[in-house]
Amino acid sequence: MRILILLLLGGSLLWSCQTGGEEPLPILGQREVVDGDTVYHRIPDFEFIDQDSQIVTNATFDGKLYVADFFFISCPTICPKVKQQMLRIYERFQDEPRLRLLSHTIDVKHDTVPRLKQYAENLGVRGDRWHFVTGDKRAIYDIADDYFSIAIEDPDAPGGFDHSGRLILVDDQRHVRAFCNGTEAEEVDRFMQDIELLLQEYDQRS
Repeated sequence: MRILILLLLGGSLLWSCQTGGEEPLPILGQREVVDGDTVYHRIPDFEFIDQDSQIVTNATFDGKLYVADFFFISCPTICPKVKQQMLRIYERFQDEPRLRLLSHTIDVKHDTVPRLKQYAENLGVRGDRWHFVTGDKRAIYDIADDYFSIAIEDPDAPGGFDHSGRLILVDDQRHVRAFCNGTEAEEVDRFMQDIELLLQEYDQRS
């Protein structure tokens, strides 16, 4: 599965981090033709719990776009950089009701709901706009594949986890539309242009 993810990302990351023009964002991932219709990859059903002890499912994002990532609070490497870039996105779009943020902890043993609550409060963000979720470890690791990201336990990795610093943009139909390296401010600048472009597409369809 990780090899497939890397192959998919080879082309899609090049596109998503270099957009910012007027072309529509692609729908990323595998696709197949069923009865003459093209069926695109979609984020599957999920159910997690956030920092406010609220159940978060696909329905939480009905009619909305969202940016997803994977992290853990005690991460000694990329997570602080990624969260600062996510915070930039939050602040830029804090008055945009159609965009949400979704951060999955991959350290479900230590990142309890109270710890996630404190983490969110330290960032100064609203729980209805940015969900920090935990839940079944296998469910979180498995869904990382669906986001074309990486989240696994690895005792040889810093902090004990191997994970990606990617930010993933998902549309209101559960399609993945863009990626970006969340540690690079310039890439996040372009990623925010992708968000604007997707919001324009949303307006045209509404």
